[in-house]
Amino acid sequence: MEQKVQSAKKRELMYWYLASRGVPKSLHCLCLKLAEEYAVNAMARSCLPPPEHVSRLADSSFNHIVLLTDNVLAASVVISSTVENAANPEKLVFHIVTDKKTYSPMHAWFATNRLKSAVVEVKGLHQYDWSQEVNVGVKQMLEIHHLICSHYYNNLKENDLEYGGEHQNFLEALSPSCLSLMNHLRIYIPELFPELNKIVFLDDDVVVQHDISSLWTLDLNGKIVGAVVDSWCGENCCPGRKYKDYLNFSHPVIPSHLDQDRCAWLSGMNIFDLEAWRRSNITTSYHKWLKLSLNSGFTLWQPGVLPPSLLAFQGHVHPIDPLWQVAGLGYRSSSAGGQILEAAAVLHFNGPAKPWLEIGSPEVRSLFGTMKTSSNTVRNQSRGKKVLASVSA
Repeated sequence: MEQKVQSAKKRELMYWYLASRGVPKSLHCLCLKLAEEYAVNAMARSCLPPPEHVSRLADSSFNHIVLLTDNVLAASVVISSTVENAANPEKLVFHIVTDKKTYSPMHAWFATNRLKSAVVEVKGLHQYDWSQEVNVGVKQMLEIHHLICSHYYNNLKENDLEYGGEHQNFLEALSPSCLSLMNHLRIYIPELFPELNKIVFLDDDVVVQHDISSLWTLDLNGKIVGAVVDSWCGENCCPGRKYKDYLNFSHPVIPSHLDQDRCAWLSGMNIFDLEAWRRSNITTSYHKWLKLSLNSGFTLWQPGVLPPSLLAFQGHVHPIDPLWQVAGLGYRSSSAGGQILEAAAVLHFNGPAKPWLEIGSPEVRSLFGTMKTSSNTVRNQSRGKKVLASVSA
């Protein structure tokens, strides 16, 4: 009976990860309605940003924020929460990069729900004229990441979706972020924005609670990325996100000088010095590690986006105050208490239980209240124009 209970718990967690792949009907319908709006409504196709604000897109005197996302409503929550809590919202310039299928809905949303202060740019990947070298690099990167996720997923299937406790990270292969094109493209941010020198990157599963304008004035001490490292570490520091939880230190290819018990830096909210990045070989190093993983039979690290970045950015990370970000809110247990959640500038819902999914805990989903209220409104509308008006309200 004990074995059956343990097996049931493991399968429950497995189904939890599988459920994270779902797209709520309300969000799917919203994209369809917005795509229709883009086709029939000239306002939904109007320029983003308007011509008088185009010069801001490359102006270093403004604060530039980058989002790589194919989720319209999540992008709206990130931007609205950032603007709402900004001391000087007129200084903000948002750059949204999305895929071809989401470009029309994304453009329609922000064209018909314009911000009075901040500037928003929406650009589709199909609108970039990249070199052959970059195109080939992106294709190879995605192919290897897909092979890594397929490798671990097939291992789970061979074991009848059973896994040992020490291999719980294998379940990350079931996460939609593991196969997301937009998730992996962050390694190409310097190529996406060749005219920008310093940006703040935000994932589409974050909520901004406080003004973040001081991030652009942070001194990174010559490093390339500013990130929270020791986030709310107590006696049991960063459980489940140490280097040893991501990398296979028993493999000779993994550098032995790395500290296995060191906390991994958090993605979700980062400051990037793109000028310093372009002078480095980080992107080349990232591809080198991917090829080493391929040649090793995918045994260098656990599935996910972060492990190869930990290796490629090694020595280039500047730790910032833990108050800037609390992460892990998309998992079942979070070490962050109420006071910590209130004090954090950015809440990151990384993990399978995104707050727009039913599998998210009620306590965590309430922190993403804007998204929840909006999606409920969408569910009750039938026409594209009504959807736009009601969700905006």
